[in-house]
Amino acid sequence: MPKFIRISNFLLFAVLIAVFALLPVSHTEAKNETILGGVYIDGHALGGKTKAEASEIISNYVSEIGGREITFNIIDGNYIVVTPDELGFTWSNPEIIDEAAALGQKGNIIKRYKAIKDLENSNIIFELKYSFDSAMITDIINEQCGGYNEPAIDAKMEIIDGEIVITDGQVGFEIDIFGSADLVIEYLDNDWDKENASIDLVVSVTEPRGSYAELSSLTDVLGTYTTSYSSSNSNRSANIANGTRLISGQLLYPGDEFNALSSVTPFEESNGYMLAGSFLRGELVDSLGGGICQVTTTLYNAVLLAELEITERHNHSMMVSYVEPSMDSAIAESTGMNLKFVNNSESPIFIFGDTSSDKKLTFSIYGKESRDNNREIIYQSEILETRQPEGEIIKQDAGQPIGFINIQSAYTGFKARLWKIEKVDGVEVGREQVNSSSYIAVPRTATVGTFTQNGAALEQIYAAIATNNIDHVRNVASYLQAHPEPPPAPVVSNDVYQPAEYYNEHE
Repeated sequence: MPKFIRISNFLLFAVLIAVFALLPVSHTEAKNETILGGVYIDGHALGGKTKAEASEIISNYVSEIGGREITFNIIDGNYIVVTPDELGFTWSNPEIIDEAAALGQKGNIIKRYKAIKDLENSNIIFELKYSFDSAMITDIINEQCGGYNEPAIDAKMEIIDGEIVITDGQVGFEIDIFGSADLVIEYLDNDWDKENASIDLVVSVTEPRGSYAELSSLTDVLGTYTTSYSSSNSNRSANIANGTRLISGQLLYPGDEFNALSSVTPFEESNGYMLAGSFLRGELVDSLGGGICQVTTTLYNAVLLAELEITERHNHSMMVSYVEPSMDSAIAESTGMNLKFVNNSESPIFIFGDTSSDKKLTFSIYGKESRDNNREIIYQSEILETRQPEGEIIKQDAGQPIGFINIQSAYTGFKARLWKIEKVDGVEVGREQVNSSSYIAVPRTATVGTFTQNGAALEQIYAAIATNNIDHVRNVASYLQAHPEPPPAPVVSNDVYQPAEYYNEHE
């Protein structure tokens, strides 16, 4: 029967010490803390190197990695090249140098023994770990790649030298900044081999609206309206022609909103405008762009007939002569009064404006007709209240000589509304109110020159003004202009005279 020998823990420990003493580790190596053979960091053999030497090798390697080229592919062959350092590259586990140097040389005897035996069978490779700054990656993509974005260009329909020209659209490309940043971080964290690399950024593609074929089919007249400006002087006529030109040729896709002010402003000579009459606080005064409201009014009525969605419209303060009450549309740059409408149809619409030699202004809305042929739309103005102007207003102007007089006609005041009437086969099937409008009543007004060195003449013009009778003041002013001697004494009316300041305050 075999005999079993019990070995005490102390004896086993002594045996292990003896075995360890026989291992091939020289006294010099242990003293200099050289790294054991078979130890690697990311493919770099560190066996026989001191910790300082290993640290220098890996630090140089990290510097090389930080200078690698990372190519971001953008759009249409465009790209940028950056380095990992520019992306916030950081060596995140420098403690592996200490771990590599301590392997098999530090720790308890059993742990050291095991490490040495493992190295006899295979190499031990430490992995270099790193990180990137996501904010730096996002900023670089935004700042250096965003400039390559190409917005989609919709197909265009415009008027060039009197001819309608259609141009096909262009596909748009846009860098997805945050999507691209996430993609770059994912690649660098998980798939990057620490060499030069190329990454395709995330790009969104936007198709243009419209096409040559679609725009060529916009041949139906959805609404057309004409007004006359035959009584306009040359400046007002020029303003009407200029405003029409600035609007004509605009193309609106479904959902687009037309903005009259942005289309025709600024009201400056450099933008083709002249001085002509316009309403200002109950008076007719000359201003750059006078007459432009007839342009927007004519367009407004064409849009109503096309049954597009009106989103903003304002009536004038005083009634205009070229349309019925509630059928006008005023704009004013100073107050922001505007005409806006939305293309609420399913197809693009094209605005065409034209002025003729006999001073007629026409706007037509072209598109694809989808309404029934037996359906008719009529717009009808209804006057709810009429207010006649009372009396006359005479204003003095010391900057003008005696003999000067400028007369503004009276304006009747109205309250009105506009009805949209729908007929099918000639029979009314519905009506709805489109708008309501209020126009102030303005008395006939005269501005009279009072500058003179002739005391007698001044006394006579003051006496005429006191009658508050514009026709009499005009006669006196004409006489004083033609004769140095005072005219006969006027017949004073029973009207109460109010100085010009009163009317300026209360008009």
